[in-house]
Amino acid sequence: MAKLKNILSLLLRISISILLLVLLFKFNKIDIKVLADEIKNSDKFFLSVGFIVLSFIYFLGFLRWKMLLSAAGINISLKRLISSFSGGVFFSIFLPSTIGGDLVRAADLAGHTKKTKEVIATVFLDRLSGYIGLVLVILVSLFLGRNLILDKVVLSSVSIIVIILILGLLVLFNNTIYLKIAKFLSSPGAGKIKAAIKNMHQEIHIFRNRKKTIALNLLLSFFIQLVNPVCAYFIGLSLGIKIEFIYFLIFLPIIGAVTLLPIALGGLGLREGLFVLYFAKAGVIKQSALAMSLLSFSFVVFYGAIGGLIYVLTVYNRRVQPDQPSVL
Repeated sequence: MAKLKNILSLLLRISISILLLVLLFKFNKIDIKVLADEIKNSDKFFLSVGFIVLSFIYFLGFLRWKMLLSAAGINISLKRLISSFSGGVFFSIFLPSTIGGDLVRAADLAGHTKKTKEVIATVFLDRLSGYIGLVLVILVSLFLGRNLILDKVVLSSVSIIVIILILGLLVLFNNTIYLKIAKFLSSPGAGKIKAAIKNMHQEIHIFRNRKKTIALNLLLSFFIQLVNPVCAYFIGLSLGIKIEFIYFLIFLPIIGAVTLLPIALGGLGLREGLFVLYFAKAGVIKQSALAMSLLSFSFVVFYGAIGGLIYVLTVYNRRVQPDQPSVL
């Protein structure tokens, strides 16, 4: 029954992605042939630079998670850690949003170390610090580019993203708010939600005495969110899109936050629509914005394929000694 449910969920998200893309092409009157030609004729030098920048972002993301694992007292071989991280990168393509990849790497490493709560805490804080860094970049960029962007849609999006972060932090780190939420979720139907919040609230306290690690993690997250738009910027240049970089600093974090929603397969369809919506506000034609998004996704798929290859090639080692983590 569980397998059938997972298959149906996967098929549903594939259908949603296809539907979103079809609607995007139809309502924006995108000519597929012209779009293909634009992608084909893109500047390969700028694409190569964007590709290298993305590899650097993955490397920084790996270091961020490794930092949290070390702080939690989880010391395993570099090879084993790369395997779990690569699996997360691979499965994030096929599962709903990047959160799906987080679940895979958490389950994979938890089964190996037998420290389920600690591993889940590191993955959760890794994602949370990334979201905090994302919000900080949005706010700073929006302030710097306030003369360029005075749009209700953008401001509304930013407001919602910030409110979600504030509420999440209050629930997780403020005992008074947490107790009120727990009391509110005392009904039988909210059992799973209450349990999830309770577990997260308890697990993050593993790091209550690791303030330096958390501070460094947040700083690294902020830097990652600064570098991430650079990849899209060079992809844009490859397509002849020449707009101020501040637009990428504002739009990319917003798009990243929205695509965290577990709606479409790997965010496909949703992300493309958001690229078209937001970059149109900077004067980018819809077809070029869509091409930029598809090229960005192709990079993610390529790195995901590499991650999948690493994950598959190391499956034997993961099965040989699943309960005996090695020491660095």
